[in-house]
Amino acid sequence: MTEVTIAALPAAPLHALEIWSNPAEVSQRFEAAMGFVLPPSGRASGSDALRLIRFEPTVWLVEGDASALPAVLGEDGALTAIGGGIVRVRLSGPGWRSLLMEGGVFDAESSGFAPGCSATTIIDHVNVRLHVENADACIAYVPLSYAADMIYFWNTAAHTLV
Repeated sequence: MTEVTIAALPAAPLHALEIWSNPAEVSQRFEAAMGFVLPPSGRASGSDALRLIRFEPTVWLVEGDASALPAVLGEDGALTAIGGGIVRVRLSGPGWRSLLMEGGVFDAESSGFAPGCSATTIIDHVNVRLHVENADACIAYVPLSYAADMIYFWNTAAHTLV
């Protein structure tokens, strides 16, 4: 069996940040206020207090203290609390990439899917967002309504990996 640990993480403040207009201006305001740039598609950036993960062209998942973001967005976007609908699951150990290949359609074993990268994919018919935390771990953001089933699926699949 390939070693992998599957752990649901405690609830955390999660928001969806959407930019509707003036993306260049919002990006400049964001960098001035936060001290780092908005991450490009498929990437994450941030600090211990705030991390942004870009999964879609105009949407970022925000993890942490988002209190300064409404002022940065102004009338050019929105910040929506979504933490109650998402379960964060850490997949860690040498087998996390192989586990994501079970029932999935995304090449999690690609060397290009490295620390700091993000992706959205379907695993066992569920929309899952992924963020490579480090070489040994990935955080999966799973809809609350499917979290128990997804964790069960991963626990079952982990026993079949070789």
